[in-house]
Amino acid sequence: MSTPGRLWLVPAPLDFGCDSTTPLQDVLPQGTLVAAAQLRHWVCENAKSARAYLKRIDALVPLALPLQQLDIQELPHAVHKKGDHRGEFDARTLLAPALAGHDMGLLSEAGMPAIADPGSSLVRAAHDLGVAVVPLVGPISLLLALAASGLNGQNFAFVGYLPQDASERQTRLRQLENTALSSGQTQIFIETPYRNPAIWQAMMTHLKAQTRVCMASGLTLSNAAVECHAVQTWRQKNRTPPKDVPTVFAIGV
Repeated sequence: MSTPGRLWLVPAPLDFGCDSTTPLQDVLPQGTLVAAAQLRHWVCENAKSARAYLKRIDALVPLALPLQQLDIQELPHAVHKKGDHRGEFDARTLLAPALAGHDMGLLSEAGMPAIADPGSSLVRAAHDLGVAVVPLVGPISLLLALAASGLNGQNFAFVGYLPQDASERQTRLRQLENTALSSGQTQIFIETPYRNPAIWQAMMTHLKAQTRVCMASGLTLSNAAVECHAVQTWRQKNRTPPKDVPTVFAIGV
């Protein structure tokens, strides 16, 4: 029986869907690019965007095979919508190349796979099957935002997306604020960019004046901006986040 290959967690730049791109060498170490270029088997969210990213890598470090010859598998679309962190999807079949002795890569569309993105089911299956998991170095927007916020980096939680319904969103915001104020735990969340202004307006309307809010937009891009102020200060600034740039929000003290 052959020794299993490894599952490499390959981070992607944070410019997916943005008008401009960031040079890969500015946000990814050479070692990450070299490791990714050697992989011939991939699991990803979307094959088209995965190929576009691998083409960018190929311009810096030649791929082991022509792009068209790479084995690229997609995670099921249901995994994207519902998540896969509670065992909803059995990903073991996707690891067949690794069980045959080949190294594989797991790729997200932006940032680190399985962090605020699908992929944890594949990582979990790798552990269950005895496939070594190797995370590579690259940008993670949640941690970049937290580090730049000045909020509590010793105790924090990522809570995903807030409800779209206005009433439910208001309730959820107040729950997160109460947690942050009572425990000191920073509450981090994200939103689809075009909904950024709506979530921001809800925060400015419903959060307490002294609660601190961080807005971190376009991280690692040329137009990156990170600010963290009390709600009352934000109200005076009369600012809103961009509706076409990925943004991370955080509530804290």
